[in-house]
Amino acid sequence: MPANPASAPPVAATDPTATTADQSQFSFTVGTRLADSRAPSGAQLAANRGEFLGRTGTITTPHGEIRTPAFIAVGTKATVKSVLPESMAELGAQALLANAYHLYLQPGADVLDEAGGLGAFMNWSGPTFTDSGGFQVMSLGSGFKKVIDMKSVDTSGPDDAVAPGKERLAHIDDDGVWFKSHLNGDRHRFSPEISMQVQHRIGADIMFAFDELTTLQNSRGY
Repeated sequence: MPANPASAPPVAATDPTATTADQSQFSFTVGTRLADSRAPSGAQLAANRGEFLGRTGTITTPHGEIRTPAFIAVGTKATVKSVLPESMAELGAQALLANAYHLYLQPGADVLDEAGGLGAFMNWSGPTFTDSGGFQVMSLGSGFKKVIDMKSVDTSGPDDAVAPGKERLAHIDDDGVWFKSHLNGDRHRFSPEISMQVQHRIGADIMFAFDELTTLQNSRGY
């Protein structure tokens, strides 16, 4: 059995100020395919074209490699709370993830762009990810900042009836989402296009598509 790639030391990175790159600097290489301890059924083999799903691999980015499967530490606002970037490297972190929506609000995508991108801003020379803000569509919308049990509470009613004393801060329409800032009450528009524009300015290596995290109350048709 190969060693857990997540336990491997971080790979030496390239220039941390390089925030743009052509596609030739990104790649994914399949490593070892992992044998399943359970014998797959004929249907499973057919669906997988005779191959097992488990595998290791290497994601190559302009700021270094990520050996998968990997644990990616979360630094929502460009910092892993109470842990220095140097300590994250010593702990074996291969990449860090930040949140595009929260960074858009504070300090702002322009600030990160002027600093040389997310990695340079947070003094991290390895690969970086940004989440799109899709989780906040749910957590600040029907989730009311995650203060209710969405499995047992009908979130379609008036705000005060659903979560007394709480206000819904995200409202969805056919083209995107209106957010109300939890910092100062300003309204902000997010759509798939705007999310990608924000993430490009933030300058992460890997950017997530803007999605909507549905709740347990949403139907399959929704």
